[in-house]
Amino acid sequence: MLIFSLFNLFPARLPTKLTLPLFSSKVAAGFPSPADDYIEKSLDLNDLLIRKPAATFFVRAQGESMLSAGIHPNDILVVDRSIEAVSGKIVVCALNGELTVKRLNRINGQWQLKAENSDYTDIVIHEELDMVIWGVVTNVIHSV
Repeated sequence: MLIFSLFNLFPARLPTKLTLPLFSSKVAAGFPSPADDYIEKSLDLNDLLIRKPAATFFVRAQGESMLSAGIHPNDILVVDRSIEAVSGKIVVCALNGELTVKRLNRINGQWQLKAENSDYTDIVIHEELDMVIWGVVTNVIHSV
């Protein structure tokens, strides 16, 4: 299970813009191609990662239940509270008092929190379960 500590929540702030060059050339992931030095525009990562700053927070992931979704231990998740949590979205939720991240699915009329690692079981959502969705994960930041 991927669990978070409440001490690992970081609110998104409106920082000073930091724009970095975005080159128009794409980097080949297959065969190399000649690169050019043309800068298409400047890119601010805040504009790329945060749509609604007042509704966005960051949280650091722990555990391996979401590896197949590209979420690794110690990654930073960008979570937007203003996005509707619909089936198929990855959500951060409080489950019986502990934060977790899972894919929200509705299968045959039944809601569940799906792990993206076959070593972990999915969680069927039922009335006795105390669950509150905190927001939808929009981006994952991790080192390579």
